[in-house]
Amino acid sequence: MTFDFFSALFSFLFGLALGSFLNVCIYRIPAKISIIRPPSNCPRCGEKIRFYDNIPLLSFILLYGKCRYCHDKISWRYPAVEITAGLLSIALFTRYGFSYQYIILLFFTLALVTVSFIDLDHQIIPDIISLPGILAGLIVSLFSEHLLWHDSLIGIIAGGGSLFLIGKLYELITGKEGIGGGDVKLLAMIGAWMGWKALPLIVLMSSLIGAIIGSVFLLLSGKGLRARIPFGPFLSIGSLLYVFFGRELTNWYLCLFL
Repeated sequence: MTFDFFSALFSFLFGLALGSFLNVCIYRIPAKISIIRPPSNCPRCGEKIRFYDNIPLLSFILLYGKCRYCHDKISWRYPAVEITAGLLSIALFTRYGFSYQYIILLFFTLALVTVSFIDLDHQIIPDIISLPGILAGLIVSLFSEHLLWHDSLIGIIAGGGSLFLIGKLYELITGKEGIGGGDVKLLAMIGAWMGWKALPLIVLMSSLIGAIIGSVFLLLSGKGLRARIPFGPFLSIGSLLYVFFGRELTNWYLCLFL
């Protein structure tokens, strides 16, 4: 398709706006606060954030990353989530245009961003995201030209079931919990959206990335094996890589054995 600069810019701004909403979800869902009310306010001083101070990315820059009232620093996470959402939106738009595929994949990828940041902050993956995500993925497969409904259903069972069995086996051998229930449900959600055929490569990429980044973190933290590293963000990274480069990565992987 022909690249339309203004349409692409709109998709980026649309992603930034959605990223602002994701920040609300990331902060409020773990705290069990409504994502609708009350209006946005500063976590430190409690002052209501005015609309002109709540413009995605721009307000952060104009306020020098500080609250207008108490001058407390605004977390780097807020612009990071907004930029991530904007880049995902424009990347999907560039590939699919304004289409059904763009909308549903944007929904899926932004759900992954949300659970990743929540998992990083609190080491939990809320059921309120993963369980509806599983159902949504299965429903989407009923109308999709790219994923058969039974591939989605098998993906749910294989994704959640495989991690569940691995976790139970690890717990049986070591006596410690190895894989949380949130990771099990997240991989089931990924299986629902990507299908069972995508799972081996997604899990492989997630494990490799997790091993590399996790090893660096363990060395820098000085906590050794006592440190607990959330696996949800790595599953999300593996899934995002598959969304954008799945065909190329699959062909490369298969070539290793041919």
